[in-house]
Amino acid sequence: MSSPIPSTPRFFWGDQPEEAEFYASQGIKHHQSFYQSPYGRIFTQSFHPIDRGMGEDVPIKGVVFMTHGYGSDTSWLFQTTAIAYATWGYAVYCADLLGHGRSDGLLGYIGDFEAVAGASLSFFLSVRNDPVYADLPAFLFGESMGGAATMMMYLRSPPDTWTGVILSAPLFIMPEDMKPSKWRLFMFGLLFGIAETWQAMPDNKVVRNSIRDPERLRIMLANPRRYTGTPRVGTMRELARICEYLQGSFTTVTVPFLAVHGTTDGITAPEGSKMLYEKAQSKDKSLILYEGFYHSLIQGESEENSKRVLGDMREWIDERVKRYGGGITKTVKADEVGVPTVSVSDKQ
Repeated sequence: MSSPIPSTPRFFWGDQPEEAEFYASQGIKHHQSFYQSPYGRIFTQSFHPIDRGMGEDVPIKGVVFMTHGYGSDTSWLFQTTAIAYATWGYAVYCADLLGHGRSDGLLGYIGDFEAVAGASLSFFLSVRNDPVYADLPAFLFGESMGGAATMMMYLRSPPDTWTGVILSAPLFIMPEDMKPSKWRLFMFGLLFGIAETWQAMPDNKVVRNSIRDPERLRIMLANPRRYTGTPRVGTMRELARICEYLQGSFTTVTVPFLAVHGTTDGITAPEGSKMLYEKAQSKDKSLILYEGFYHSLIQGESEENSKRVLGDMREWIDERVKRYGGGITKTVKADEVGVPTVSVSDKQ
């Protein structure tokens, strides 16, 4: 029998300590704000490394821009990945995708993937192009559906914007039992858009099928901003479309990248990562397949397994900083970045 979902805690780590104290204990300076993109307002977060003892900013060696997966957001377990990268010496920026978390849009609805990716890219580029980061290596990171959004952002970015791309179980190919049937999409299509936002697609229990560790599953299910409804018609239609589009674009990929995938992933087929690796024109490309791992490689596996994945990511990104970063490090204060944002306290 499955364990009952507990009452929702204030934070993924529990009700205490308070946010500022928790982040300080991790050696992190944390900031939340809203950013008005051309496609809607999105919720953003940043994580900067600090000296745990003194609380002072420390030099960073690069910037990482992270995107979460379907039905998730940046404010629960996903941020453990951001925290890890920050403790390695990187400034990390995240954004809730439109239709997710605290960003604009109907929860769980993605009717225009170009707009969803474009909103986050607008924010990421505003940070990337700030003079304080201009001479530092910059990386895109995407998990699950966020991997598809990350690839779209890369394809829509000016040349040479990104030093590298990291993809964790990216959504490029849907497993057969996850694909929306053409018959069902055809029938809903006859309603001329009326059914776009209906929660009428088969529920494949995405969260439960993506997380192997039972304790982490319990925590994930307690996320108060997680989308819990069945998939919306327009969302599945658009994801099926975008997978085909991205597969046809793999031959244009030239950026250094790392793709990691579990071999028993039932949410995003590992064949998608294999296809990217085989078709991409990148001279520097890496693919790691983890035998027996589920979909959520960092948040859903055991502590031992997630540390293994993070260790491989750290080795890859640190090596690319050495290869392409010119040995530059610099101390950057979060409030020095001139991105037009509105603080969370001013809006909520």
